[in-house]
Amino acid sequence: MSAKDFEEQYNKEFRDMDLTSEEDKEDLKIDEMQKTNKGRVFEQAAGGRVVLCGANAYEQKYYFNPVFKEIPESIKKELNIISVLFTQEAGGIFTIVFEEDGGISIETNADEEDITYDEITAGLLVSEVRRKRQDLFEALGLYYRIYVLHENPADILGSEDE
Repeated sequence: MSAKDFEEQYNKEFRDMDLTSEEDKEDLKIDEMQKTNKGRVFEQAAGGRVVLCGANAYEQKYYFNPVFKEIPESIKKELNIISVLFTQEAGGIFTIVFEEDGGISIETNADEEDITYDEITAGLLVSEVRRKRQDLFEALGLYYRIYVLHENPADILGSEDE
């Protein structure tokens, strides 16, 4: 399924729905982890790693970290499509994580009882996503280093030229 096909299917299923009850609206709400002291403690315990986004095939949910709400909508949409398509194809749980140094990690895992999850397919898909979206991930890494880690852009760009 291409990204365009996915978007069309998504719009057919969710945009055209009659959301009259509050329960229906709540079912479609994207989960958000609020930045609390507990969240900061968790990030420290995780070694400075911060989840950017992820999708869960078991709960059929997509998560985007609201800390990064300033990222342009087009990039958020692309991350959503990448995450959801990955879990549709391979199953399991897919996450994109910022490392402490600003690098990006793509991770996938599954429940032990999940016999439909294929580690080989998941590994191949991760490699394909990294290769096809390399520019996107490099740009997100720069964004994280400049706006979150508050590194000097001149230093970052200067070190890349060497």
